[in-house]
Amino acid sequence: MLEQNIFAGFGGQGVLLIGKLLAEAGMFEGREVTWLPSYGPEMRGGTANCSVVVSDQPVASPIVTSASAVVAMNEPSLDKFEDAVLPGGKLFINSSIIAKKATRTDIDVYYVPCNEIADELGNPKVANMVMLGAYIEKTKCVGFESVLDALLETLGERKAHLIPLNREALNRGAASIR
Repeated sequence: MLEQNIFAGFGGQGVLLIGKLLAEAGMFEGREVTWLPSYGPEMRGGTANCSVVVSDQPVASPIVTSASAVVAMNEPSLDKFEDAVLPGGKLFINSSIIAKKATRTDIDVYYVPCNEIADELGNPKVANMVMLGAYIEKTKCVGFESVLDALLETLGERKAHLIPLNREALNRGAASIR
């Protein structure tokens, strides 16, 4: 198994976090992983993306130029990274804020209403977890429980009360593309 991913959006959408959670979940499952973040100088509103590789074999490079999957949380990310998806790969689009459709016909495209689902759950901050749930549902790259374990490690016991909400966000994201 080799999953080479690009997660992209603007600062504040949590794209670096979901990439990090995917990498940590992969480590919990005994896989080889890399996580390479890239972001502008702004804390919120600037561009942010990360490359995440999850593999059963040692990873040669953390840099992903040809991705098996791309997650685009905003339109500039879709414009920039749609062409990076390998033929037969997967493109996940946050249809809540991206009105345009993918132009490629040689890839699988999933439109996930991340922000609407997060709003239904009562917390707009979990839109990234909705998208991660959709991603995991289609790639089976890691298990949901491994992601939640990684989230608990990241949040710490002080914020463990947020795990049920994040679990529901993952589940709703997965359900949105079944």
